[in-house]
Amino acid sequence: MHFPMNNIIERIKYNFSESIQTKISAADMLLPTVGLASEKLLQCLLDGHKIMSCGNGGSACDAMRFSSEMLNRFNHERPSLPAITLTADMATITSIANDSHYSEVFAKQLRALGQKGDILLAISTSGNSANILNTIKAAQDRNIQTIALTGHDGGKIATILQEHDIEIRVPSYDTARIQETHLVILHCLCDIVDHLLFGHGEVTT
Repeated sequence: MHFPMNNIIERIKYNFSESIQTKISAADMLLPTVGLASEKLLQCLLDGHKIMSCGNGGSACDAMRFSSEMLNRFNHERPSLPAITLTADMATITSIANDSHYSEVFAKQLRALGQKGDILLAISTSGNSANILNTIKAAQDRNIQTIALTGHDGGKIATILQEHDIEIRVPSYDTARIQETHLVILHCLCDIVDHLLFGHGEVTT
C-alpha cells in the first residue's frame, strides 16, 4: 500500500504547528501560575519535605520523569532532591487494585507515605481520573498541598482543589497537546528549582 508522501508531510507539519501553538497559548496564560508552583516546590524542599507525583498512562510517565529528575539530576549535577512517584511500584499498585479498587492505587500509598508539608504533584489531562481525585482528597485530609496539571476544562479536579492548592490547566482539549505541554511545564519546574537552589542555568536576555 502506498501513501502519498505529501499527505504524510502535511500531517506531520500540522502536528508540529498545533503543538507549538498550544505551548504559545499556555505561555500566555500560565507563566505566573507555573512561577507560583515552582515557589511552593522550592519551599517544600527547603523545609525538608518531599514531592509525591502520580498520573495515569502518559501522565504516569510524566510523573516518573519528574521524580527521576528530582532524585538524579535535571541539566546539571547536584545533590539529590526528595521525590517519590506513586506510579512505579507495580506490586503495590496491582495489589491495591486487586484487593481494593483501582481508584485507590495512589491514595492508599499517599496515606502511608505523605506527611504535612509534602506536596502532591497530580497529573491528569482530563481532570476526571478517579484515582487522581481520590489522591487529592487524601492529600487534603493530611494537609498536603496539591499542584495539579490538567487540561480540557479542569474537570472534577478543578472543583475540589482548595485555596492553597494550584491548578496549572493547559488550554487545549487535545490529549496529545496537553501532555506535550505538561512536559514543558514539568521541565520549567525542574529548571527553576535547580536555578534557585543551586544557581544553575543563568538566563541572559
